[in-house]
Amino acid sequence: MPDRSMLLRVEHLRKVYGSATGDVEAIGDVSFTMDAGELVCIVGPSGCGKTTLLKCLAGLLRPTSGIVEMDGVPVTGPSPAMAVVFQEYGRSLYPWLTVRGNVELPLRHKRLSREAREKLVTDALDAVGLGHAARSHPWQLSGGMQQRVAIARAVAYQPEVLIMDEPFAAVDAQTRADLEDLVRELHTARGISIVFVTHDIDESVYLGERVLVLSKSPTWVQEDLAIDLPPERDQITTRALLRFTELRTHVYDQIQRAKRGETAAAR
Repeated sequence: MPDRSMLLRVEHLRKVYGSATGDVEAIGDVSFTMDAGELVCIVGPSGCGKTTLLKCLAGLLRPTSGIVEMDGVPVTGPSPAMAVVFQEYGRSLYPWLTVRGNVELPLRHKRLSREAREKLVTDALDAVGLGHAARSHPWQLSGGMQQRVAIARAVAYQPEVLIMDEPFAAVDAQTRADLEDLVRELHTARGISIVFVTHDIDESVYLGERVLVLSKSPTWVQEDLAIDLPPERDQITTRALLRFTELRTHVYDQIQRAKRGETAAAR
């Protein structure tokens, strides 16, 4: 295991929403750190504030209190060091632009030569298996391919951390498995740091090096679980391992405890 430096620090993060009927505390007290090169999955009960937490991490939502730092620098707004891939890929792609145009668009805000931009776009499209579809438009592609375009756009941007918010919830099971393996490949081959929010327990165990289990709202980190599966994983062999079953059962149990408001049990 290579040495890793701390990339992301979250300390006593709290988010309260004001409403006509009174304040609603969505996030109570969340603290964790993430090293460069890690793949961390976040799971929790429905409505526990996973997306709110993600938006605070990405600088899209200002927390009520607490700290979010990237490389020791406070995150006070959308950070150029981060890229976000959302579940609703269809809404994040521009139908009038080609696949290449969609991937290139964020790079136009960087001071890069045209040659450098084209190289990054080509590399990202090849990385997600869409080199052949560069001149197509998103509406000509399947849902799974559209999500690959969204991932390619994030990869081309070369973020320090890639944040993914339930990105595969809207695709079929076979496409989901293919996209999970794509994320694993990007992580292992390119060393991309990834925060992956999901409601799927099996997915969190299959993908993650760590799984953060959140409590019910107001949210705190109920458990920070190390996933001690082999780094080389595949959909058949890995999911057939006894250890995989033990880990996914443990995470499932912790989420049920979270729903009941119980604290985490020792493994």
